Amino acid sequence: MSDIPKTYTPSEVEPKLYRFWEENDLFAADPNSGKPPYCIMMPPPNVTGELHMGHALQDSLQDMLIRLKRMQGYESHWQAGTDHAGIATQNVVEKALAKEGVTRHELGREKFIEKVWEWKKKYGNRILQQKRLLGDSPDWSRERFTFDEGLSKAVSTVFVHLYDKGLIYRGNYIVNWCPRCHTAISDEEVNHQDEATHLWHFKYPISGLTTKTQRHEEEGASSLRDFVVNPEYVVVATTRPETMLGDTAIAINPNDERLTHLHGGKVLLPLMNREIPVILDEYVDPAFGTGQVKVTPAHDPNDFEMGKRHNLPSIVVMDEKGVMNHSAGQFKGLDRFKAREAIVKAMEEAGLLEKIEDYTTSIGHCSRCKTVIEPYLSLQWFVKMKPLAEPALEAVRNGSIKFYPGRWEKTYYAWMENIRDWCISRQLWWGHRIPVWYCKACGEIIVRTDEPDSCPKCHSTSLRQDEDVLDTWFSSWLWPFSTLGWPEKTPELDFWYPTKVLVSGYDIIFFWIARMIMAGIEFMGKAPYEAIFITGMIKDEQGRWMSKSLGNGIDPALMVEQYGADAVRYTLITLATEGQDIKLSPSRFEGGRNFANKLWNAYRFLMGNAERLTTKTRSHEEETGETLCLRDLVVNAPLADRWIVSRLHATIEQVNASADKYRLYECLSTLYDFLWKEYCDWYLELLKGRLGPDMPEEEKRQALTTAISVFEAAMKLLHPGMPFITEEIYQGMLEFRIADFGMRNPTIRTPQSVICNPPSIMVSDYPKAEDFPADAGADAEMELLQKVISPIRTIRSEMRVPLERQAAAVIAGLTDPKRLEVLQANISDIKRLAVLSSFTFSDVRPAHSVAVVVDDFEIYVPLEGLIDLVVERGRLDKEIARLEGVIRGAEAKLGSAAFTEKAPANVVEYERQKLVECKAQLEAVKKNRGALE
Repeated sequence: MSDIPKTYTPSEVEPKLYRFWEENDLFAADPNSGKPPYCIMMPPPNVTGELHMGHALQDSLQDMLIRLKRMQGYESHWQAGTDHAGIATQNVVEKALAKEGVTRHELGREKFIEKVWEWKKKYGNRILQQKRLLGDSPDWSRERFTFDEGLSKAVSTVFVHLYDKGLIYRGNYIVNWCPRCHTAISDEEVNHQDEATHLWHFKYPISGLTTKTQRHEEEGASSLRDFVVNPEYVVVATTRPETMLGDTAIAINPNDERLTHLHGGKVLLPLMNREIPVILDEYVDPAFGTGQVKVTPAHDPNDFEMGKRHNLPSIVVMDEKGVMNHSAGQFKGLDRFKAREAIVKAMEEAGLLEKIEDYTTSIGHCSRCKTVIEPYLSLQWFVKMKPLAEPALEAVRNGSIKFYPGRWEKTYYAWMENIRDWCISRQLWWGHRIPVWYCKACGEIIVRTDEPDSCPKCHSTSLRQDEDVLDTWFSSWLWPFSTLGWPEKTPELDFWYPTKVLVSGYDIIFFWIARMIMAGIEFMGKAPYEAIFITGMIKDEQGRWMSKSLGNGIDPALMVEQYGADAVRYTLITLATEGQDIKLSPSRFEGGRNFANKLWNAYRFLMGNAERLTTKTRSHEEETGETLCLRDLVVNAPLADRWIVSRLHATIEQVNASADKYRLYECLSTLYDFLWKEYCDWYLELLKGRLGPDMPEEEKRQALTTAISVFEAAMKLLHPGMPFITEEIYQGMLEFRIADFGMRNPTIRTPQSVICNPPSIMVSDYPKAEDFPADAGADAEMELLQKVISPIRTIRSEMRVPLERQAAAVIAGLTDPKRLEVLQANISDIKRLAVLSSFTFSDVRPAHSVAVVVDDFEIYVPLEGLIDLVVERGRLDKEIARLEGVIRGAEAKLGSAAFTEKAPANVVEYERQKLVECKAQLEAVKKNRGALE
């Protein structure tokens, strides 16, 4: 059509189409539709979040599944929403207040919460708006927030249920404490990084072997050096010297014969002048270090467990800000790391620093603010996880839930089989307040979903609610059913639970995916989904994590602006292979943009040729009242039509098979091969011969009918992955068919298209393989033509034959009469596509011809008269010399042990691969050179 732009411009098309979808409620999901259900839960992004490439990847995959199932006739619901993100949101608002010179404590809890709600109202939905840029198609009218009234009710209901069941308890325990966020965080929210540090070896004097120690205690020692009188020491090693101030024992293995003389003894804790016992515990590894371990129950989880076994006191030596407290003696008031320096210096001055070793260890950091985590003894609320984990483990073991790829099951098992209790309380103000009240009069603990008026025990009205809030994940683990209305019985919950698949990264298998399974089984009696589709993580092209500090992040919104949403989606999906991490650079999106441009050019070609038809005829349906099917159109049709329809049949089957296994990258790769390599590069080129000015009008119409029908079906197949360009093309073709082509959709009728006004591809029927007949004979015949045409094209390219010069081709040795018949019947197409002046059959090889073997016959292409043989011989001689030099160099390098043993493995492998490729190139060049003699 003359008004179709020459260039496809996503920035003009995509916003227009997204408005069209939303204004026509095409994303709406109805539990009363009568269609089979299909539901995916969108992992709720933080209200503080901005769209990043991880979101773009997972949203592209989820939206592809939702659009696919919507077109296949399912009532597809993609549940969208946001998470209140306790720590992250509170930090953002506190930073904003700090710029005004105000702290949350100065505002007070109530006013601060008001400020957070104001921030959420202004900025909280920013990421959901950004998701629209990608073409996300959830039912936005059903969007939920973890602080919605219904979801908040679900949280308190779950807390009370687990408390009444004895699975929630309160107690002192070692938690991961963030001194900056001033709250406990879960194990899964700690990012561990290997860092270079030191291992300090300290001497602890053995005590109780002389009365001189007592005399010094009575008289007062002028210095620690004066105080140490016994030459025997226990030597311990630590990476955290500041915690030694809280040591309450030295532990040795009871079977360590080297240290039997210490059994039942005591040592003097340096700097604190406190005697501590030597205890026996099998936890201690005699082979590690000196076999003597300092025990600090208040600042190490393993020490805490030893402390409980031996009834040791727990001495907390720093406060919630990581500053040494009154229990730290002379180091009170120092930051923990400043205290570390001071303690090492004091031990060295006292002669109690034996040595310092360089040491690399894994150090935990807060995933939010990157602060070094402090293992810290604190009074917290916990969930007993083992009773919940067992049925969740069984659900995966018995196949009720399947991981894709399956290897992630091992990761799931490893965590679930060694699960620890979950610390669910957070020392924050922004979050779901723990539904526990304390009676100030009698101390009664009241656990309820709603606020009590009085104490049920003493009837006092003087009650205090627990100050802490619940871990953000405590609301998120209910997401698959709380968003659908639980604890109420709703049509949505009955229809869409359990959901079909969860799409998520492997980084949250532990603290979201597994917990949702546990919650779903506990509260709904069924696991929340049938499949778990695990994606890889996106890194930069060097394989590094993307971060602001490295400046290596890629903004998906910027990539959409530059390349278009379809190109971004296509690129990310095709790179998401089997859960592998993706190395990404902006240039990778060029491939997706090129594909979109290829589709647009094909669309313009088809519509341009259809527009030039001069006769407007009544459609078959209008004349007969019958719907014309593509199956009818290809009966006795030319080879090209029968072949492309057969290839469409195979493509649909492959796409469906790949989608069933969640190999969405295969779906798009299959469609790319069909559309670019088969439809555009072969079929359209063959079609051009039937659209020439001398061809009858009706034959052109028949050819275009098949071509457009196949292209439309391919656009439907591609729509879930590339929704914008396929919608634009579909609407353009449909409009043209009805208005100008005299046709009413010659493919299978689409009821949804008739109902939807204006029609949309996203609610049309997804193509079915059985509607496009397979034709093994056409496949075989077309394969033969390709085997003949492709090598001739390759010869022309390698020998630099100008495009405007027609060559000759000779087939030798072909004796199969059926294949001879096929080639003879298609000589005109062979000559046109291979740019030949003649195509003959003879066993005599022409002079100066290049030969290529195909199956059991040969193809000869004479070059004399097409190229300057002298010049070409000289060029090939130079190329042979160059390749031989490269090969000698590579062989010398690979023959050197200094290179193969010292160079990185990838560098050595590159050289080996280069050698193989160069040898293959040399053989081909020599063969061409010989043909010119």
